[in-house]
Amino acid sequence: MGPLDGLLVADFSRILAGPYATMLLADLGADVIKVEGPGGDDTRTWMPPTRDGVSTYYLGINRNKRSIALDLRDPEDLAAARELAARADVFIENFKPGGLARFGLDYDTVSAGNAGVVYASISGFGSGAGASLPGYDLMVQAISGLMSLTGDPDGTPYRAGISVFDVMAGMHANIGILAALHQRTATGCGQHIEVNLLSSALSGLVNHSSGYVAGGTVPFRMGNAHPSLFPYEPLPTADGELIVIAGNDGQFRKLCAVLGLADLPDDPRFGRNQDRTANREALRPLLVEALAAKGKDEWFAELTAAGVPCAPINTIDGGVAFASSLGLDPVVSSGGVPGVRNPITFSATAPRYELPPPGLDEHGEEIRQWLKS
Repeated sequence: MGPLDGLLVADFSRILAGPYATMLLADLGADVIKVEGPGGDDTRTWMPPTRDGVSTYYLGINRNKRSIALDLRDPEDLAAARELAARADVFIENFKPGGLARFGLDYDTVSAGNAGVVYASISGFGSGAGASLPGYDLMVQAISGLMSLTGDPDGTPYRAGISVFDVMAGMHANIGILAALHQRTATGCGQHIEVNLLSSALSGLVNHSSGYVAGGTVPFRMGNAHPSLFPYEPLPTADGELIVIAGNDGQFRKLCAVLGLADLPDDPRFGRNQDRTANREALRPLLVEALAAKGKDEWFAELTAAGVPCAPINTIDGGVAFASSLGLDPVVSSGGVPGVRNPITFSATAPRYELPPPGLDEHGEEIRQWLKS
């Protein structure tokens, strides 16, 4: 039994933010019923890559769920959707704000018959003035300022390699859901949670958004460099680049000792982090010259042994292999379909990996019969 065993989640979301959130809940034992339109979740068609003809995008965020296809314009299907909402502990959706009201599936209507429901809405830009804007992650990466920080200083802005704010908003939604469920144990009442990608983005920009709102500083693209730390970037070695980090003065001293530059920390230009940051253009070539003596793997072993943070720049296969080498067992199987392990470890109630990502309406008949009972 998972920690959320017995919790019924009516999942009216699609694409990424909502399905990612509900998969995490399902991994922890919640009974997630994935409600799809007759054409199915959009990500079913987002390919390549595929596994046995099924989009791996869809597979990556939909395990441990049951699927029912409902056409909300059909009276019988709409009745089933309303009955599911009436029974749910959690209702999660990412329709355009207000889009479910015409079906009687908005928060006010659902909560009128189900006072304990925790109703989570995910949108791109909130339910106010931004309600009409479509909520695509790439739009939010652009509007929030993230893309202005990503890429070469003299190049064009770049998107992050994943839909980072969809994932972040899904996690924020789960924090809200779990907090509201805790509150419900005291009051018996649920509540409406709203999460939007832009607010998640501004929160997730952490030091950069804080630098502006608290310090009046607008950050700019620095490639792989860090505005407040040095070194904190890839540096070339004899056979490729290695991420090298000195998060504090002690780590910098250790780095210099391994590189044969033991006197460098005593140079007043480099003794403190703020000095190194101000004088990075003078310090970088000294580190690069020393690193040229060996390859990245050799330096990784030596620096790691000395307590200096560093890392090779892997492709995804290398990342999975490295996690495996650490005993993190990153790959699990749900009904024969491989996926990435839930990142949370519990001492007593382990995540489950029971159901493969469902086919469209795979469980429709059994769910319809249950809703009629």
